[in-house]
Amino acid sequence: MKKKKNKGKRWIPVLIVIVLVGVLITWLFVGSATTFSEKSVFFTVNDNNRNKSTLIAALDEAHIVRFPALIGIAGAPINLWDKIKNGRYEIKKGQSILDIVRMLKNGKRAEVKLVINKLRTKQDLAGLIAKTFQRDSAEIYQYLYANDSLASIGTDTALLFTRIIPNTYRFYADAGMETILQKLSAAATDFWDTKNRKEKAASKNLSPTDIYILASIVEEETNYASDKSKIASVYLNRLAKKMPLQACPTIKYAMQDFTLTRIYEKYLVNPSPYNTYNHKGLPPGPICTPSPATIDLVLDAPTTDYLYFVAKSDFSGYHHFSSTYEEHNKFAKEYQQKLDEYMLRKAQQKK
Repeated sequence: MKKKKNKGKRWIPVLIVIVLVGVLITWLFVGSATTFSEKSVFFTVNDNNRNKSTLIAALDEAHIVRFPALIGIAGAPINLWDKIKNGRYEIKKGQSILDIVRMLKNGKRAEVKLVINKLRTKQDLAGLIAKTFQRDSAEIYQYLYANDSLASIGTDTALLFTRIIPNTYRFYADAGMETILQKLSAAATDFWDTKNRKEKAASKNLSPTDIYILASIVEEETNYASDKSKIASVYLNRLAKKMPLQACPTIKYAMQDFTLTRIYEKYLVNPSPYNTYNHKGLPPGPICTPSPATIDLVLDAPTTDYLYFVAKSDFSGYHHFSSTYEEHNKFAKEYQQKLDEYMLRKAQQKK
């Protein structure tokens, strides 16, 4: 009996070793395998690194995972190297070897959200795309300024923004510029094809492009929906009467200075075609990307006889609307007087 007991005890170290090896293997394949401190990193698979040896070497060189050779071991039973696809993949902090192998096997490429709100310039758009897709903004900017590049979506550099409706868009992280713009353009087409928007534009004797440009001006005039509708009616009335729009936001755009709080006479001689004081009709393109809500407010603008508007002297952000210049001039003088007093107080406080 004693011999049997001793024989059983001899197995205990072996069992301990087996358990420890099992724990080690589990930790290696199921535990966190990443080595970086960031939330995630991107890794691109292409024709140059898609086979077993080159991919493992690339991961090792990038210092993304511990023991990258384990990916080769874990990938062998599922024929990973026959199934892996080119693309950009996101490896998240704390992922295991098995998680990474499963992601590569399923071709689950990284996705990003392109969140477009109000943009004023193509530089703004280039910067947003560069930040979202981790690209070089200079190359993107060059692409956006090439009419040949924009021909695929039926637009040019002046009207590019008319093919962009502010929203949140999902893309694969390795999407090219043509893919990005085509998706944005398709969404713009869908936008105009719904809610009778084209019909509403036609009822105002304007095209969707005209409405978009007008909405971009209205967007820059105020944040208040009630005033946006009335401001739109003012500009629609001026267009109908072939009066200059005389929209201050277009002067800021012409000067590429969006910090201006006051438009002086000296600014009005700017020769830019976006100067709606010197040029009648709509400017040659939008001055920002207006929100869908603002576009709809322009499309649903009420019929009024307003031809003028000016900010209220209480600085509430709301406006006075007038159908005669005499009435408008009275409100304008009140506003200018209050603004002068405010600017004087501000100057005195700096002394």
